[in-house]
Amino acid sequence: MEAVASLRVPRSPGARPSLGWPSSTCPRSGWGPVFVKIATIRPPRSSLSVASTDSSPLEMNKNNAGNLTDWDLSASTMSLSPLDGRYTQKVKDLRPFFSEYGLIRHRVLVEVKWLLKLSEVPEITEVPQFSLDAQSFLEKIIQDFDINDALEVKKIEKITNHDVKAVEYYLKQRCKSHPEIAKVLEFFHFACTSEDINNLAHALSLKEAMNKVIFPVMVDLCEAILIIAKENAHIPMLSRTHGQPASPTTLGKEMANFAVRLSERGKAFSNIHVLGKFAGAVGNYNAHIVAYPDINWKNISAEFVQSLGVDFNAYVTQIEPHDYIAELFNNVTQFNNILIDFDRDIWSYISLGYFKQITKAGEIGSSTMPHKVNPIDFENSEGNLCLGNAVLSALSMKLPISRMQRDLTDSTALRNLGVGLGYSLLAYRSALQGIKKLQVNESRLNEDLEQTWEVLAEPIQTVMRRYAVPEAYEKLKELTRGRAVSKKSIREFTESLDLPQEAKTTLMSLTPHTYTGEAERLANSVDDAVDLVNGFKLP
Repeated sequence: MEAVASLRVPRSPGARPSLGWPSSTCPRSGWGPVFVKIATIRPPRSSLSVASTDSSPLEMNKNNAGNLTDWDLSASTMSLSPLDGRYTQKVKDLRPFFSEYGLIRHRVLVEVKWLLKLSEVPEITEVPQFSLDAQSFLEKIIQDFDINDALEVKKIEKITNHDVKAVEYYLKQRCKSHPEIAKVLEFFHFACTSEDINNLAHALSLKEAMNKVIFPVMVDLCEAILIIAKENAHIPMLSRTHGQPASPTTLGKEMANFAVRLSERGKAFSNIHVLGKFAGAVGNYNAHIVAYPDINWKNISAEFVQSLGVDFNAYVTQIEPHDYIAELFNNVTQFNNILIDFDRDIWSYISLGYFKQITKAGEIGSSTMPHKVNPIDFENSEGNLCLGNAVLSALSMKLPISRMQRDLTDSTALRNLGVGLGYSLLAYRSALQGIKKLQVNESRLNEDLEQTWEVLAEPIQTVMRRYAVPEAYEKLKELTRGRAVSKKSIREFTESLDLPQEAKTTLMSLTPHTYTGEAERLANSVDDAVDLVNGFKLP
């Protein structure tokens, strides 16, 4: 009997069914069930394959990693997550690292590299030094690994019901045809617990994805904001504190603030060390010592982990405790928080008319109001940053906690590393897209400044204080608070003050447009405070 899914859809009284069914089979009024035969929904047809970004052009072409245009529309339409549906094209760069394929590929890499390492340990005579042919055979398994290989592992997993053991069995099958490697097949996964493989696979995925995909887009964002800062260093703009008119600044200076803050987060990434363990079931090399008591397994493990480009953690249980992941994600979350602040400010400036948005032919802002050009890119960015932060924060709080020497709660959580980073990447690219559409509306900026001469109350009362004019603050408060202030009224007040002529001349020359302090110079020198070269990398 075919399974059916029931969906409730509204029916207006007397309405004919819209799916071509006989009217007798459907209710004529009220709510009625629509039954869709699951068997009639064809599975997505896709030639999607995934390759490492380190892959050769030939491999990239074979695995179709760079082009998803032939991805069946039904696959993305039926996807549970929008990251693999609506937004596939914007986050597909993360698939080689955080998909099921990516995890399997990195597990295969770790297992093969461990066998190669064992062959280099003189005391393990049962695994002699491999010939160049055998080494090439093993390395080729890593280099040529594609989606079809991953599917072979998944087929084995259906039998084993254990994903890491499936990788071991897959490698034994692949290598049994090679006479030299066939003799040492039992040294695949030697003295390893699954987490020895998994923690390194996740570490490699994270490090590669951050350095090759996430960080470059973060840098692009910083550079785009830097350009706005320097190009508009001289453009005066009314500040708003508590949403109310405040001392003027320049548009460039406000953008420079964000560039510096984001750059500081970038510097912090370079202090985070990706860690790995390879110490067996509970972190003590128990089985290793029994099998080969004369080998310094701690040193061997450290050499192996470091050979993969990961720092070695000697003090572990069955798992690497994931503290570095928490630190990494906390820093990504803070970067995201700063970007949310940026998105909201830009949204507000667009609302005030300080920025116009370049329109795109054929694009629609509102389904009913034809005039609208909505700040959708910054809204999309903000929404996805919130989702990214929710996942990243949850992982940073959960992953460092494990009952005694191990529980399995981290295993399922770790499968979501790409989710939090995927939403973040989507948000970064949305913000970049929005920035490209921005046009500064100087006339609107000038209009606001011209209407807020009351902002000069601050410098006037400050100069009055310098020359000991009594009740300086109170006099300006009486003049300006809750009252309309014009150029005429502010200058008449200034002219009446008992001040040295030089001070009075300075105040009389001030306008809301020129009262910007060091804002322009700060914006022009922002490069001195921003470092996009030494940050944004995991060592």
